[in-house]
Amino acid sequence: MRRPATIGATLLLGLSAACASDAGDLDAAADTDVAASSGELPPASTSGGDDESSDGAADTDAEPDDVAGRCEYTNPFSQGPECREYSGAGWTASELQDDCAAQMGTATVGQACGADGTLGRCILDADTDREVQVVSYGNDEGSCAITQTGCETFAGGVFEPEGVCAGEEPVDTGGGGPGSPFMQPTLECRDPVDGEPPGQGPDGQVCTWQLISGATEEGRHYEDYADCNAVYTQRPYYPAPANDLTDDARMEDPAYTAELDWVREQIEATACTCCHSDVAPNGASNWTIDTPGNWVGTFDDTGLAFSVGWIDSTSFGAFPPEDNNGFDRSYGIPSTDPERMRDFFLAELDHRGLTEDDFVDEPAFGGPLYGQLVYEPSACENGERVDRDGTVHWDGGGARYIYVLESDAANPTVPPNLDLPDGTLWRVDVPWDEDTVMFSGEVRYADVPAFAGQRFPAGGDPQALVEGQQYYLYVTADVGIPLTRCLFTY
Repeated sequence: MRRPATIGATLLLGLSAACASDAGDLDAAADTDVAASSGELPPASTSGGDDESSDGAADTDAEPDDVAGRCEYTNPFSQGPECREYSGAGWTASELQDDCAAQMGTATVGQACGADGTLGRCILDADTDREVQVVSYGNDEGSCAITQTGCETFAGGVFEPEGVCAGEEPVDTGGGGPGSPFMQPTLECRDPVDGEPPGQGPDGQVCTWQLISGATEEGRHYEDYADCNAVYTQRPYYPAPANDLTDDARMEDPAYTAELDWVREQIEATACTCCHSDVAPNGASNWTIDTPGNWVGTFDDTGLAFSVGWIDSTSFGAFPPEDNNGFDRSYGIPSTDPERMRDFFLAELDHRGLTEDDFVDEPAFGGPLYGQLVYEPSACENGERVDRDGTVHWDGGGARYIYVLESDAANPTVPPNLDLPDGTLWRVDVPWDEDTVMFSGEVRYADVPAFAGQRFPAGGDPQALVEGQQYYLYVTADVGIPLTRCLFTY
């Protein structure tokens, strides 16, 4: 029986990797996670389903008839409490405990999650005999939108608001509807907007990558030449309040405002504008270039530190400038003159009395994306492998991406530059608009399913595997959502 994909990293990715080309969004997401965890989760009783009491669901008069059990654990990124509730006859006590062990949690057979102080439930595999509900706790209304986004966009679940979230309007996540898969980047070439000069592309068109790290030609607006709805599937958008330091005497200085306008124009040409301007469908996310007054005052401090490279953001990926209309993301935000952009944000940090030493303890940005980038694989332990007849076995559920790599290859993560590392032998993708996914035991090495496509090698069969040699199997439910990452011997 297939075990459902672990949602821990899945849900957290939605919470900590929201639409951004800078760190401001990630900081806010992490802060919101911590706020969401302020609700107390009842302590678990011992595993095994006995009648020992606890402060939460176990004390209720009656548990739902179909509850198989619960798993209480600490979210590894927010360090806050969460609970998985297992329902349906398809769950055995052993499988429940194994799934809970993967969360590094405490399993309690036959008891539901505590019902007090919840923000809502993310329901997975609804109305099946192996349903899972991930219960989020907290009392901060500001956590509602990001919790819903994480559930529906990354986990592919249905979010049912509770508590303080029950009266909140559902968030508009742009083009990334519930469970919307990651849209791989495409190069879009369009005729110039009326009144604008010919573009640098074929026949005077303007060619723009539809990706969170993409940029159109300098002096143009990204949303005129690319689809922000695609961007929202790549690092989902959610509205979040901005910082408010916009009342600034420097706005009386013509030299300062001229530089501020140049930086704003640079950002308008990038995909940042999809989330950080009035283009955003339900309000900007953290900082915004369209606020009255000095818009750079909407950045929080760590967002500024990201923008000058004081905090590592490698895990977000980046285009080479020659493929991105000259925009270079050597630091945080793409620019045709990255040093000038950096100098502007360095001056802003200095204006706030901040130095690089103030951020030495800040972790690299990217949350789970960074964790995947630096992940150290170990030997497969649950039968994950490629058989001699080519059958590929993995653990964790349906997949959109399968990689077979050399054993010392880097971890594949996000496009455009981190998703096809040296040492890739075979990569198969299921297109974002295809409902069917791949399942363990149903795919063979070098034999691409009819509904999928071979990304690498670009043509012909992949390199034959050698008996006795070790290889790296990397399988993901979607971009950034790993299922299996381990080393097997062929």
